Amino acid sequence: MVEVITWVYLFYMFIALYFLILFTLTFIQNRKEMFYYPKLTKTYGVSVLIPAYNEEDSIEGTVESILNLDYKNIIEIIVINDGSKDRTKEIVQKLEKKYNSVILFDKINSGKADSLNQAIKIAKGELIAVVDADSYPSKDSFKKMIGFFNDSKVGAVTTRIFVREPKTFIQKLQSIEYRVIAFSRKLLGFLDAIYVTPGPLAIYRKSALEKIGGFDPKNLTEDIEITWHLTFEGYKVKMSLEPYVTTVSPSKFKPWFKQRLRWNIGGMQTISKYKKYFFKKGMLGFFILPFFTFSLLLGIVGLGIFIYRILRRFIVYYLSTKYSIESQVAVIVMEDINLNPSVLNFFGVILLILGALFLLFALFYVNKSLTKKDAPFIPVIFYSLVYMTLYPIILITSLCKFLKGGKHSW
Repeated sequence: MVEVITWVYLFYMFIALYFLILFTLTFIQNRKEMFYYPKLTKTYGVSVLIPAYNEEDSIEGTVESILNLDYKNIIEIIVINDGSKDRTKEIVQKLEKKYNSVILFDKINSGKADSLNQAIKIAKGELIAVVDADSYPSKDSFKKMIGFFNDSKVGAVTTRIFVREPKTFIQKLQSIEYRVIAFSRKLLGFLDAIYVTPGPLAIYRKSALEKIGGFDPKNLTEDIEITWHLTFEGYKVKMSLEPYVTTVSPSKFKPWFKQRLRWNIGGMQTISKYKKYFFKKGMLGFFILPFFTFSLLLGIVGLGIFIYRILRRFIVYYLSTKYSIESQVAVIVMEDINLNPSVLNFFGVILLILGALFLLFALFYVNKSLTKKDAPFIPVIFYSLVYMTLYPIILITSLCKFLKGGKHSW
């Protein structure tokens, strides 16, 4: 048993180090192009789609942020009211009267993917920009994203996401996470291996969406599935790191945990849908599928190895050999704690150090600085030691719910 765990541990370390080295080499090779974006050679007509369900607190601000963009060929802003039960419809109706480009598309509740598919059918733009109803694109975002569509093979473009006004501790942790993700996603873009075009802001070529049949209403994470589908059909997905979009993130633990369950279950649904293309279909089969799958498995395996080593060292060993029947206590002495160097411990420490350096460098690079405000000490430490430790727990919970089957909801 110990030998099996050792080999699993070594495989875990190898895969983790492989991707870390791959990202490092990719950055070194492309460091001068990280913030590059192609200049516009054509003024594309853009239809902005904003799916909204009970978004009375943010919908007006989101629409206003679109109206304030410095890209002047936005044909229409279609707000899809997906059966909201609050004042969302009323607010959009007022905006519709105030601005000629704002259009209310009112419908019964059917979910985000179906709402987008219905709106795409009536959209007039050559490009479709999808913006979440609680997200706010930077003024220059469209201008610095749309140039990538000069390449006719580009089907979608995404950008970096920042947490909007992080106040609670968990929002500050997500703020760190989003910056690291932005850095990693840009590196994946150089490999043509971006695996998600997140909901806060993504721009699609309408003809590409029509060709693949739009978004998948059965998937909890339609933004992951649509990216894989576009890649499967031979389209490229790019990321512009220079602009950004801010989005409202969960402020408390429970909604954050629920959101992450949805993300992971949706990812598992996507893996299940495309599993037959493992090592068969271009970058989707040879990189995205293995990378995404290994990322999930490594999280679960990592937790399993950690628990095993803790149990073996502190529970099995001490309770079986040091327990005193007379005193009813476990006798633990410092001499029993073995800190002798080993290959496993060495690689573990190396991976931990490299991971920490990658985190700090990503924060520095995406922020273009590394002040106390950009990387507050306590949240960074907590993110590294506690926040990331929760992910395997979320993965295992998600896997259990996914395997259980049934209908999954937001």
